[in-house]
Amino acid sequence: MGQASDTELEVLNREAVHAFFGGRTGVLATMHGKERVIVPLLSEALGITLTVPRGFDTDRFGTFTGDVPRAGNQVEALRAKALAVTEQYGLTLGVASEGSFSPHPLLPFATLNLELVLLLDREKGLELMGEASTTETNYSRRAVRNLGEALEFAYQSGFPGHGMVVKVKELYNQPQDLAKGLNTEALLERAVNGALAKSTAGHIYLETDMRAHFNPLRMKCIAEATRSLVDKVYNLCPECGWPGRTKVLKRGLPCSLCGEATEQVQGVEYNCLRCGHIAYEVDLNRTTADPRWCAYCNP
Repeated sequence: MGQASDTELEVLNREAVHAFFGGRTGVLATMHGKERVIVPLLSEALGITLTVPRGFDTDRFGTFTGDVPRAGNQVEALRAKALAVTEQYGLTLGVASEGSFSPHPLLPFATLNLELVLLLDREKGLELMGEASTTETNYSRRAVRNLGEALEFAYQSGFPGHGMVVKVKELYNQPQDLAKGLNTEALLERAVNGALAKSTAGHIYLETDMRAHFNPLRMKCIAEATRSLVDKVYNLCPECGWPGRTKVLKRGLPCSLCGEATEQVQGVEYNCLRCGHIAYEVDLNRTTADPRWCAYCNP
């Protein structure tokens, strides 16, 4: 029997994944419109029905505006959100998303948006996480003294396609001192004038609204993280059929000139967390590394 083609393998994997989840119903923890990108991708790929609950407050796990501190780090908050939504609605299949913004570790003055999407299957004891990162973000804030400065900053930040937030103080604002989801000049003007009237410092703070339904750039990254999750689900163990084999890059491709190991990738190791099966794949067309990547030949 000949080896299956890529298309045939894709069909076989799809059938196996659909059989694994058995057409079950799951729940997505969101109140910020993330279902627009997550539901179509996961429902189609996993063969499940993904519902969006009404009344599930995801803000209690943390807000970008700082009025509610995040419940632990990004991964901890993500897990807490997925677990809580399955418990509250009596389902064993849950999906949650969590984003963060921080200085890029390698690019000065750039902001890194990291998005995580978690699939929690309590019936099967499975947890898989997709991730995506990008510097394509409008994450920013500025102190402004009047409406003119506020409008200038807003339009520089993608307004009105991207929403804005107005704060009386930079930190520790009460709910009544915050205005979110401002995506028209009328709403922004009302919020700015109201905050200026409360401010004792002569200025207020304007920042981009990073909630997904008011931030198309972030929504785009969430979609990429969801595709990453689908890829992980479809990485099936050839031994037991369990989704989500881990993928580890193995470095050490030998230098073509001296034979010393380099930092170039020589293969990929796949590990099944359920049965322990290990598979190793190498690129047969790439057996040596260019000497320019060799620490000995090109120190």
